[in-house]
Amino acid sequence: MSGVLSGRTAVVTGAASGIGLSIATRLIADGATVFAAVRSNESLERLREKALIAGGFVGQLNEPGVADNLVAAAVQALGHVDVVVNNAGGGAILPTLEHTEESLRATIDNNLWTTIYCVKAALPHMVSRGHGRIINIGADSVRTGLVDHAMYNAAKGGVHAMVTGLAREFATSGITANTVAPCYVRTPELATLLDSGCAPSRLVHVIEEGTAIVPLGHPGDPADVAAAVAFLAGEDSRFITGQTIYVNGGSSMG
Repeated sequence: MSGVLSGRTAVVTGAASGIGLSIATRLIADGATVFAAVRSNESLERLREKALIAGGFVGQLNEPGVADNLVAAAVQALGHVDVVVNNAGGGAILPTLEHTEESLRATIDNNLWTTIYCVKAALPHMVSRGHGRIINIGADSVRTGLVDHAMYNAAKGGVHAMVTGLAREFATSGITANTVAPCYVRTPELATLLDSGCAPSRLVHVIEEGTAIVPLGHPGDPADVAAAVAFLAGEDSRFITGQTIYVNGGSSMG
């Protein structure tokens, strides 16, 4: 354990698997105490087997009031919250004209509204303490225009845009706000699906397109995203706010 985050507390949403699990385990390895938010009791039990989390919360964060309950539970368990990592997301990656009202609402709710609710719930606590780190997980596809991502990008674009306003508004309260935006990341769950040969052909096409535009020639790893989050959660990032850090192997630059 490096200890660079020793004494810090963090809430990580969408922590059950993939990028969220990698973020939680990296923050813990760096010395932070992590409170995890997941969608089901089964997911929480599986998470406890994989990571030494200090506590967990089960709920649908895209519903009004649930994020307030999450933050209250985290403060009760941890004493205070230094860092909130808004990783919870999901939705449909589809050609624009194949989206339905249901898939559109799920995409916006799961990505944008979940983040908005968690930010609003955490800010009063952070303001009262004069310190906080808000870290949103965005998407490199907002800049690259990856195939079938237009509606997903509408949601993630809001997540990106949020941090500039937050960074300026709450700078004098000791709070920084930043986004980490990964390209296609080969999570263990996605790798299992692809290796099984059962992945839908459209998904395979999107992944191939997403990999082809990466100059380094391969997708990201969840640990790559977690490393950027860990940096933003620590003291070395104290003068960085309102920024989007692209963890993308060069698929978008500038």
